[in-house]
Amino acid sequence: MVGNLSGMHLLAILAIVLLLFGAPRLPGLARSLGQSMRILKQEAGDDPPKQPSEPTGGSPEV
Repeated sequence: MVGNLSGMHLLAILAIVLLLFGAPRLPGLARSLGQSMRILKQEAGDDPPKQPSEPTGGSPEV
């Protein structure tokens, strides 16, 4: 289904999304979509949860 979309179709979809949501809200919308996909992958077991990196001791003691 997605393989049948040409460049003009994608541009039309992008224009409709811009009209519906407005340009200022698009980064937040994309961010929330990415977070939702990441959570879905973690819950499905496809993507292991990332561990926060430990600090390496930024300032040496004198």
